[in-house]
Amino acid sequence: MSTTATPAPAKRTNLRTPDVMAAVQTQVESHYRSEVVERIRATGGTLTVDGVTVHLAKQFGFCYGVERAIDLAYAARKVFADKRVFILGEIIHNPEVNRQIADMGVVNILDSKGEANVDDIGPEDVVIVPAFGTSVTTLARLKDRGVQIVDTTCGDVMSVWKRVKQNAAEDMTSIIHGKASHEETRATASRAVHESKGHYLVVLSLDDTDFVCNYIRKGGDREAFLKRFAGAYSPGFDPDKHLRRVGVANQTTMMRGETEEVQKRIMAAVRDRDGETGVKENYRFFDTICGATQERQDALKDMLQKKMDLLLVIGGYNSSNTSHLAEMGEAVLPTYFIRNAGKLESPARITHFKQHEHSETTTDNWLPASPATIGITAGASCPNNLIEDTILRIFDLCGIPRERVLQ
Repeated sequence: MSTTATPAPAKRTNLRTPDVMAAVQTQVESHYRSEVVERIRATGGTLTVDGVTVHLAKQFGFCYGVERAIDLAYAARKVFADKRVFILGEIIHNPEVNRQIADMGVVNILDSKGEANVDDIGPEDVVIVPAFGTSVTTLARLKDRGVQIVDTTCGDVMSVWKRVKQNAAEDMTSIIHGKASHEETRATASRAVHESKGHYLVVLSLDDTDFVCNYIRKGGDREAFLKRFAGAYSPGFDPDKHLRRVGVANQTTMMRGETEEVQKRIMAAVRDRDGETGVKENYRFFDTICGATQERQDALKDMLQKKMDLLLVIGGYNSSNTSHLAEMGEAVLPTYFIRNAGKLESPARITHFKQHEHSETTTDNWLPASPATIGITAGASCPNNLIEDTILRIFDLCGIPRERVLQ
């Protein structure tokens, strides 16, 4: 009887050699750098020309984790120039960056359901794991096929994995504050079930959290619970059994204040049920909000203290951290969530994303007459060149040419 041997693990290749990274840096800067953004940042974050003022948030755009992921993807294409290079979905949540990666010949192998199609890849191929990470199952399948894996998973995401694996080791359910369909949350959830121990439940909102808290305190209709959270819990999850001991984790790009409120409410529910001694035994939480996400939220909070006519938030519509910046702006002043400068169609028309409707819409007469003050921020996956394009487009729509802005 013949057997098929498992391919040997791919030999690790150091992509971050000085010569490779120097070439990568030149290429990345040519794609994403902005002299305009650098100038505004160097002069305190404000640019005024002929009565039009643009305020740029103190922290915006690419974070370290995103820069690292992009650098490694570019390096992989350069080092493995003679090989097929694939990627598990989007490197980050920005369509312009993902198009650039695709244009370099990196092929996405995730299907419409978010599953990796690895049947036709083997030891001679390279697969990039994006910044969000991937599931334990997908990673195991790649290793079984002996492919060269280039893992760009963000360190903050891996910190969350460490926490949920610890919960699993203690046979605790991880309640994950996040979006159940988001790549990062799916990857985290896969690690909350470790070595046949542990379970997970994903909560998106404070309404979800309150529903869970009521069940923790009083129990309830098990089938109604499972129906409400369909697709957001681990196989075999039973709220009557698996809410006895819980640990709260989160998708790293959620709003810190909301995650902290999730933590407090669940802790209070466990305390009400088990008393002070019981809460120490049956409840855990860890602060795992991404530092860059928090910095961008804090910077926008500061900028919103200024008197501004409107706010533009630039980034991919499926970017979680960008969507939260838009939510913050919407609570204070007219805010438009745009993908790029092309959405600023004219002074009388802007196309922007309505989060709660999950679709683009248009608004008329959005741009005030001069003198006007406009705030700009961008998510952690938005490159500076897209921010520059937006700034120059604003001035252009106000009748101020590029040459006047750059002088």
